Amino acid sequence: MKCPGQDTQYWQPGAIFDVDCPKCGKQVEFFKDDTSRKCGNCGHRFVNPNMDFGCAAYCQFAEQCIGNLPPELLAQKDDLLKDRVAIEMKRYFKNDFRRIGHAIRVARYAERIGKSEKGNLAVILSAAYLRDIGVLEAEIKYGSTDAAYRAKEGPEIATSILNKLNAKQELIAEVCDIIAHDHQPGSDESLNFKIVYDSDLLENLDEKNKENPMDRSQLEALIDESFLTAGGRETAREILLS
Repeated sequence: MKCPGQDTQYWQPGAIFDVDCPKCGKQVEFFKDDTSRKCGNCGHRFVNPNMDFGCAAYCQFAEQCIGNLPPELLAQKDDLLKDRVAIEMKRYFKNDFRRIGHAIRVARYAERIGKSEKGNLAVILSAAYLRDIGVLEAEIKYGSTDAAYRAKEGPEIATSILNKLNAKQELIAEVCDIIAHDHQPGSDESLNFKIVYDSDLLENLDEKNKENPMDRSQLEALIDESFLTAGGRETAREILLS
């Protein structure tokens, strides 16, 4: 079966259009399913600016369907991975809305800190959503939600989820490394690790501070001493000291 979006019988007016070449300004004719075209005047090849890369950003058959994907789309695939990881996390926890909510808030902080620190958001957000994914197995196997048990069980479950989503193996390896020791930072951690660590720390401090408010000087000391990134400290001050 051919993808309806790429089948010409379903095309509407405007499916064939002209685009100005970004190099020389001459018009280049595009079909809506062209990933790129070469300018007949100057020879510059450029990406179709009007193409909807939505399904191709996550479909495992995208390369076969629309040809070799341009770098812009490959970057978009990594960016959209986080949304699919979030969906799988929610499916895994089912009706455990407390844990789902915690993961979402950690990921929200992780995205904010990750952007300020210029980390790899695909790794950071995947790890943020999945960092506590081992908690259910920990409860079943050990009758405990201790961090050590979560870290022990989490990587295998995270690997299964990320493989299902066709994530890159290097991304899976880094995410699982973060999950495996996120509660025990060493002296030489990666930037992505530090961002995920700071995000979880901020969420935990925010929850505790709402239940039992700490005085400002105590919070300031915790922020200065405990966070691993400048972006984490800045975000913590905005959230906890405002």
